[in-house]
Amino acid sequence: MRIIILGSGESGTGAAILAKRMGHDVFVSDKSPIQAAYKATLEEHGILYEEGVHSMETILLADEVIKSPGIPEKTEVMKAIRAKGIPVIGEIELGFRFTQNARIVAITGSNGKTTTTTLTHHLFQSAGVNVFMGGNVGDSYAALVAAAMDLPNTPENERTYILEISSFQLDDIQAFQPDIAMLLNITPDHLDRYDYQMANYVRSKFRITQNQTTENHLITNADDLEIQGFMHHNPGFIKAQLEQVSSSDLKDGFVTVQGHRYDMRPTSLKGPHNRFNAACAIHAALQLGLTVEQIEQGLRTFTPPPHRLELVAQVEGITWINDSKATNVDSVFYALQAIDTPIVWIAGGTDKGNDYTPLLSLVQTRVKALVCMGLDNEKLKTVFASFGIPIREAKSAIEAVEQAQQLAQNGDTVLLSPACASFDLFKNYEDRGNQFRTAVQTIK
Repeated sequence: MRIIILGSGESGTGAAILAKRMGHDVFVSDKSPIQAAYKATLEEHGILYEEGVHSMETILLADEVIKSPGIPEKTEVMKAIRAKGIPVIGEIELGFRFTQNARIVAITGSNGKTTTTTLTHHLFQSAGVNVFMGGNVGDSYAALVAAAMDLPNTPENERTYILEISSFQLDDIQAFQPDIAMLLNITPDHLDRYDYQMANYVRSKFRITQNQTTENHLITNADDLEIQGFMHHNPGFIKAQLEQVSSSDLKDGFVTVQGHRYDMRPTSLKGPHNRFNAACAIHAALQLGLTVEQIEQGLRTFTPPPHRLELVAQVEGITWINDSKATNVDSVFYALQAIDTPIVWIAGGTDKGNDYTPLLSLVQTRVKALVCMGLDNEKLKTVFASFGIPIREAKSAIEAVEQAQQLAQNGDTVLLSPACASFDLFKNYEDRGNQFRTAVQTIK
């Protein structure tokens, strides 16, 4: 079969490797320059490619196209492919074709996907399960599948895949059917991709369960209005066994799942949102055979991924927290809610049309000062000027840390939780968090 892969990033390169491994004639086309590392990987596997152009005469000879999730349907190349009727799938669908005997846990949501994915993976890994993690975090699903084929003594039915999956990836599935799906929450995000219609985004998220049967499980949020609204208006959509996590399951630092209370206080998972994430991970672990004792051990030894309420340092009684991944208002809400000491809040960047209204009461009661780190801070300053708190500006991570140090006192927490994208001053949220961490570590 002649397979054309559109896009050469983590997803596209992984798909190319797996397709080539399964004996297909593979060609990769990327309209942008291909990163050196991915180019080297393609060459290592003998995969032909082009960069800086889409050669339509070559692409339209495909028997099947595998589209990277970042490519919208409105592009000219996708319009031409659709017009010719060439089948199109995503890399997640390709990976599923060769793992239908494995156990699959798929996790989506607007916030908390990566923490929940890494926690679920850790619970299984610490219990000695043969487990792989990827998708929208780390290695692509297809690359994991291709690599697993070379591992000795690991038959497919003994493998467990823990996958973080974005709405863009879900848009290109057809038969993908996880044994366990998690839908954590749905808040407005990426609406430009969905014709600015929230209903389109919600339906995209629910695609994670569209192929599930009564033998599968869907774990979701009993308190999320968008989730509950969709299920109410589409009563026949969900076929899987439904397990819902409610705020009533998360009390006094404990998480209650199937009648057992898990003590979250000794763990590194702080705040109600992380207790919810933990409850979802625990549900999945129990369904796939882990014991209460194995889960408790895994919870105690888990370290959250960087840039998500990451403890950077405690210097002269001041706690410094890196939450650079908080690129929307909802993520900042969870961060402010999780901290019970006075907060010097570092926020700002490229505003995505934020409505800061949900933060007002938390800022009023918990934030003692605001440092605006961005090229254009006028919106932040205008929204919070009436609160009577000190507001400073910074044009770099070092300057933001210096300003915060002047404003903070013994017992305070300095929280980098930007609510905005990073592209005005930084390469990405990781670069922003790394520069913040480095600046904090220079404090004497």
